[in-house]
Amino acid sequence: MDRDSEPPRRANRWRRLLTRVGVCGLAGLLLASLPWLWTTLGARGHLYPEAAAPTADVVLVLGTAVAADRSRPGDRLTGRLETAAELVRSGRARVILVSGDGGGASGDETTVMTAYLTERLGVDRERVVADPHGLDTYDSCVRARDVYGIERALIVTQSYHLSRAVTLCRHVGLDADGVAARCPGCGSALLVGKAARDYFASGKAAWDALRRRPPEVRSPADPAVRDALRG
Repeated sequence: MDRDSEPPRRANRWRRLLTRVGVCGLAGLLLASLPWLWTTLGARGHLYPEAAAPTADVVLVLGTAVAADRSRPGDRLTGRLETAAELVRSGRARVILVSGDGGGASGDETTVMTAYLTERLGVDRERVVADPHGLDTYDSCVRARDVYGIERALIVTQSYHLSRAVTLCRHVGLDADGVAARCPGCGSALLVGKAARDYFASGKAAWDALRRRPPEVRSPADPAVRDALRG
């Protein structure tokens, strides 16, 4: 056996092994990215800045953490509420549905949201409806359709969350457009972190949509939004 030929053969084996590992890694990355691509492409053409928002009867504001004192919205939630209030003031919407976790770890999201809209931002209380069982984005979309009878809505949340939210709502049958919420105190590090979190959350979103998961809390039809629109 020619000993001089052994090192090149060994090098070729390593190259083939590394190539296979690289191809498998790339295939895995593409597969893992499919849910994110679904949420991104599903929202294309339905995302707007606040100033260019279309019109709809209802704004759906998605909840998130309240402040440490449990009586005020956190910074990101404040941005969502301010954006929704401006949509009503400008005539782009008539009623606000705040959807979040009424028994969340940080506090009662929907009670805090309602109080801030009406007491601090001057929105008419008759124009605000609260869903305390919007435990996640998917639940908020399904309950907006099934419990509150909404067919079209503007979805308000921060930009890093907006594509997933709009795609989920459109998937369950809402004619939804997304409006990017204001984001006070959102530095680049926070935005990158939240975008990464949403990348991974898209997998759960796709799985929920694929299996048509029922919401965690089932409720009878509630005419509150319809009544608010009549008022």
